[in-house]
Amino acid sequence: MRISARTQYALRAMVALAAGEGLVHAEKIAADQDIPRRFCDNILLHLRRAGLLISQRGPEGGYRLARPADQISLADVIRVTEGVEPPATHFTGAAAPLTEIWERLYDHENALLSEITLADVVASTPSDTPSDTPAGQARGDEGDRGAPGTVRAATGRA
Repeated sequence: MRISARTQYALRAMVALAAGEGLVHAEKIAADQDIPRRFCDNILLHLRRAGLLISQRGPEGGYRLARPADQISLADVIRVTEGVEPPATHFTGAAAPLTEIWERLYDHENALLSEITLADVVASTPSDTPSDTPAGQARGDEGDRGAPGTVRAATGRA
């Protein structure tokens, strides 16, 4: 699965808002998440128009989530930036079995991304672990050596 830079930036911005308190200025989101400012402004506008964010103008203004973080899934954000995927292509002949495989893959991907919320991601982000230390080493695990903040740790899925 390929995730566009736009979607990665949107997810990062939404997680930053979920982790923050109150209104957050676009420039802070852009700087903290290393998102080009104009790109960040455009992404935030799309997320606001889609109803995932609320904005307030002025010096005390900024952005905040429109719903609690545990009610916004990763799939909600991805649908805004990538759109809704069209139905799978139906293959014919020897490739016909690929139709069912593609449908199952799409269903699995959609179910997983719909299940994981912004709150799950925020909860799985270690606050006292250096960013260059694998999460498994910080916890003393010998198993999963994924990147810090992996959703796997928050959801308990292998």
